[in-house]
Amino acid sequence: MPFTEHLRELRTRLLISIATVAGIALVLFLPSQYIIRWMVAAYFHGIQLHAFGPADVIFTEFKLSVIGGIVFGLPVLLYQIWMFVVPAFHPKTRRMVYSFIVPSLLLALLGLAFAHFIVIPRVVAALIGITNEIAVPTFGVADTLNFVLILLALFAIIFQTPIVLVGMARIGIVNAPMLMKYRRHALFGFFVAGGIAAPDGNPLTMALLALPMYVLYEASIWIIVLLEKTWKHA
Repeated sequence: MPFTEHLRELRTRLLISIATVAGIALVLFLPSQYIIRWMVAAYFHGIQLHAFGPADVIFTEFKLSVIGGIVFGLPVLLYQIWMFVVPAFHPKTRRMVYSFIVPSLLLALLGLAFAHFIVIPRVVAALIGITNEIAVPTFGVADTLNFVLILLALFAIIFQTPIVLVGMARIGIVNAPMLMKYRRHALFGFFVAGGIAAPDGNPLTMALLALPMYVLYEASIWIIVLLEKTWKHA
């Protein structure tokens, strides 16, 4: 395909993706205020949020709508990306990617559930307790929503660890013995990454980010051990 044809196809894929996100975001804009109220009730129990600028609430609702548009439009977005790059992949690699779609979505949902039920309530409670020692909690709606969304996104990404490692093992970059050898290094690296990624700098948040990554790392090793036997006969 000529370079100009690639550009035309890229433009088409981008327009479809942007239209999808914009359309869903438009539908979600009005309900976004109820979603924000639900988040406040779920995570901040009785603490009233404040707007420090006349456009804070509108921008926050707009941001939440766009993020919702990306999340709900993800199947379309991934399809557009895949259809653009698929000609460059070997048929075996294509089949591997197809087999990862459902596990990846399930792991992302599991990560969101872990953040919602376990991480965010505990982190918020710890931070509010620290704040109450020296100040009256007065949270801005924009910063508060950013904090919650960052944690949700982090865990959706963190729970993709098995997909990444299994994919790397399938194409020969890593293997089970190598991952076993570097267990301690991985644990240290996860705590460093947790400290960098923790949006509040709290040791509890760091541990809640690092430990799931290590558990998923260990689970990935044993998944690879089982799959490597089947790959040898493929």
